Amino acid sequence: MPKLGMEPIRRAALVKATIAEIGETGTLDVTVSQIAKRAGMSSALAHHYFGGKEQIFLAAMRHTLAVYAAEVRGAIGMAATPLERVEAIVKSSFSQTNFRSEVVAAWLNFYVLAQVSDEARRLLNVYQMRLRSNLRFALRPLVGPAAPEVAERIAALVDGAYLKQSLGRGEIAQGAAVELVMQSFAHEVAAHQG
Repeated sequence: MPKLGMEPIRRAALVKATIAEIGETGTLDVTVSQIAKRAGMSSALAHHYFGGKEQIFLAAMRHTLAVYAAEVRGAIGMAATPLERVEAIVKSSFSQTNFRSEVVAAWLNFYVLAQVSDEARRLLNVYQMRLRSNLRFALRPLVGPAAPEVAERIAALVDGAYLKQSLGRGEIAQGAAVELVMQSFAHEVAAHQG
């Protein structure tokens, strides 16, 4: 007989194990068995909770997106000015929680999966729309009607830093990634205010 209350604990362990396995291998070419073993359970139990590898990975990305969204909301809530709002979004994107090597690897594989999975593509679209919406709102008082284009460029810089980090070419420290994006943002503001 299954222990009551174990399902959320086991699901969380499988999500954590999925991110760790993908981070270690750098690819989605991991098996449910590998994930389950890392989580300390059988692959049958992993299949019972999620159905298959894609569902486990999507659950891991939902978790990653929820953590990121909570960090952004908390940081924005403490921001008093539009400039602080932009900085809060950028810093949250590169926080210690979100810019860890295994999470970066999961993001890269999430982008790859979104090319062939409707569910992954939908989740990715939700993330992208929220990021751009938050940026546009913060940017509007600073750059006016150019906010949508500036938001696109800042979002692209964030994605580019993740891509560079995931490929292991010239790894970027968290602070350096924030500085890179914020410098570009400062140039954008200066160009639109000058």
